Amino acid sequence: MIVVTTPTGHIGSQVVKHLLAAGEEVRVIARDPARLAPEVRDQVDVVPGSTDDESVLSRAFEGAESLFWVIPPSFQVNNATEYYLHFTRPACQAIKSQGLKRVVGVSALGRGWPRDAGPVTAVFASDAEIESTGVDYRALWCPGFMENMLGQVEALKEQGAFFLPSHPDVKTPHAATRDIASSGAKLLLDRSWTGQGGLAVLGPEDLSYNDIAAIMTDVLGKPIRFQQIPGEVAKAQLMKFGAGEGFAQGYVNMLIAKGEGLDNTQPRTTENTTPTSFRQWCEEVLKPAVLS
Repeated sequence: MIVVTTPTGHIGSQVVKHLLAAGEEVRVIARDPARLAPEVRDQVDVVPGSTDDESVLSRAFEGAESLFWVIPPSFQVNNATEYYLHFTRPACQAIKSQGLKRVVGVSALGRGWPRDAGPVTAVFASDAEIESTGVDYRALWCPGFMENMLGQVEALKEQGAFFLPSHPDVKTPHAATRDIASSGAKLLLDRSWTGQGGLAVLGPEDLSYNDIAAIMTDVLGKPIRFQQIPGEVAKAQLMKFGAGEGFAQGYVNMLIAKGEGLDNTQPRTTENTTPTSFRQWCEEVLKPAVLS
């Protein structure tokens, strides 16, 4: 039995599909089971509830072998590290009490980064908490998700531009959530690994935001430009759309850290180079969203 958290999210939903296709028994924790696709709901064991509730986690982990762990995102919180640990600590208690053998978690690149990087720093604290249980653990070390660009759809439509407090010419990796899910599922299906460590998920190439703008221009058939904005402007925009002040500052810190090399800390190898290019993702995901 493999337990999957956030089974309706970008990554968790795709992990579930991979596991079911491989004939695995799958149990999911769902705050709102009605959001599960009917064809999925009929094939999985559903534990209703939240992943910050130790009693829910204990029920879900009972008799299970492995866990796919993702902390649900929230922009309303002020302290990302406290928020991440609020979920991770009860999970660790349930991991120990139910004797789970292995955990695969979605994490970030750049562990050991010397300055605050907002949600990235928070997920590193979560990784360390899980490792303290002694469970066999693999963190998926991820760069920025290609899907993050979906948050810029209205700007792309109306202004032909996207806006971030990032340097236009710094090349960094970017990964599609489909490839993160595939990497996670492969680890869950492989019962041979032990110990603790991580696997980077780097996409097929490093791109700058100017490179990304050029690809979008080609795919969308209209001029697209990248506009670097000051951190304080990005923070104000995030707060305008409901982010807590502390989280907004942390998110800006993360984007600045990525521009300083946070996501370039893992050398590219055959194992951590994943197939979905940004151009392919734009054709299949971004273009329909912009044209809708």
